[in-house]
Amino acid sequence: MTTVHLRPPPFPAFKNEPFRDFSEEVHRHAMSLALEDVERRRGSDGFTVRPIIDGVTVECEKKIERTDPSDTSNTLATIHLASLQTTERALFSLREGFPRWRARSSEQRVAILRRVAQAMREQKGFLSAVIVREVGKPWKEADADVAEAIDFCDYYALMAESVAHPQLTEKVLGEENSYFYQPRGIVGVVSPWNFPLAITCGMTVAALVMGNAVALKPAEQSSVIGAEFARILLESGVPSSAFSFLPGLGEVVGRHLVTHPDVAMIAFTGSRAVGFEIIKSAGEIRPGQRCIKRVVAELGGKNCIIVDEDADMDDAIRGILHSAFGFAGQKCSACSRVVVVGSAYEPLLQRLAAATRDLIIGKAADPSSFLGPVVDEESYLRILDTIQLGKSELALLTELSIPQHLAGKGYYVPPTIFKDVPTEHILWKEEIFGPVVACTKVATFEQALKVATDSVYALTGGVFSRHPGNIAKAKEEFRVGNLYINRSITGALVGRQPFGGFGFSGIGSKAGGPDYLLQFVEPRVITENTMRRGFTPDL
Repeated sequence: MTTVHLRPPPFPAFKNEPFRDFSEEVHRHAMSLALEDVERRRGSDGFTVRPIIDGVTVECEKKIERTDPSDTSNTLATIHLASLQTTERALFSLREGFPRWRARSSEQRVAILRRVAQAMREQKGFLSAVIVREVGKPWKEADADVAEAIDFCDYYALMAESVAHPQLTEKVLGEENSYFYQPRGIVGVVSPWNFPLAITCGMTVAALVMGNAVALKPAEQSSVIGAEFARILLESGVPSSAFSFLPGLGEVVGRHLVTHPDVAMIAFTGSRAVGFEIIKSAGEIRPGQRCIKRVVAELGGKNCIIVDEDADMDDAIRGILHSAFGFAGQKCSACSRVVVVGSAYEPLLQRLAAATRDLIIGKAADPSSFLGPVVDEESYLRILDTIQLGKSELALLTELSIPQHLAGKGYYVPPTIFKDVPTEHILWKEEIFGPVVACTKVATFEQALKVATDSVYALTGGVFSRHPGNIAKAKEEFRVGNLYINRSITGALVGRQPFGGFGFSGIGSKAGGPDYLLQFVEPRVITENTMRRGFTPDL
């Protein structure tokens, strides 16, 4: 591989929001108080989430209840589901408000983003506690979710400043040529539940800071934290006519945003099937439409870690466990395949099985829990069915038991590892989005690279090796959006590791990277003849 000399970043240095260290008593105490605060605020009947249009909450006829995935006997919230009529009202409001928001100076929009970041920083404990209760993220994962949301605000504010003003393309006597960007219009943001604040925030504020109006539809499973984010946006100065909050069903609200002629762009993170449908539907031109819809979509992965024969086993096992079972494997970047080279296979599997059996399964609100529940009943039943299929057709390496005091009380799925998995099996090919890992053995590192990259997905991947030649080969041939060497493959940081893949893993620039904002704008050039009756101002 040719030696690559890395250039320094072209933008001012960016500093990520620090994570809280829950080994320190002060942070544990603060988080406990935040969880108590969530309990007080939700009351006996739970939170109530409603659509917000023009800054006003809207009552809806159709409602659903959301329970705590750690304890399904607790009702967390009642969600008012936006209808087609409600969505239409929101889009009308945004269509009227967009020109005024577009006319705001970039400096004003950037200042609002910085206020949003500061508000989330000040409310970090409460926001983290809501995420713990609503989607079952353990403490550290929930804290990282909020920190990433703050990072998106600060980073995109910084990037917006760098592209805010027209640039002179070339100095020509008697002529001025300026290159600049304009917002696209109304952006429909359809966000996921697995990073319910971070990804929701990232897509939304990227659109807003570039002057677009936004209709936000959160995942049904994470509407409470979505509503708290909407509140912060409006309190921080985002005009009510530039932002609408539309909790609702994907097949109702999401589909209407995708097909509506007034929506110029869709920013989506979610499943491959839904993403493909959005891309297909957005390509159809409908009556009244005045632009070709832009789609940015992150669609998941079937991510693989390669363990070389000379790898540090301690590092590899830690990396696999963190990557595969963090947040119960419910990350698009999670490791679900492990390829081991040669003689390292049996020792690695023995130690990996032993380490997996030491994982602590518990309620997300318990600070000692490493692995909490999956998000809802649909995920729970689907993943258990997948595990049963694997057990009927594959060799089981290990499967944890769910503690008796949790069995039947929440959506707990046992971390499960299969060995000697054929590379044509469905568990090797298809994304599971749960704590399930498939392992296989190959003879050489070259074979490992071929097996790892034999996938329609290309999101993340990892290599554990001490061999400089193999590491260089992986950098050249392990073609995924984010490749990690001798570390876990999850936990990308805004600015440091811009995140996103290709293939069936999605379309669009990397989130948290220097070119992400450019997807939300259209470039323009204005050329002016500056000659005035023979007078050239430049002379």
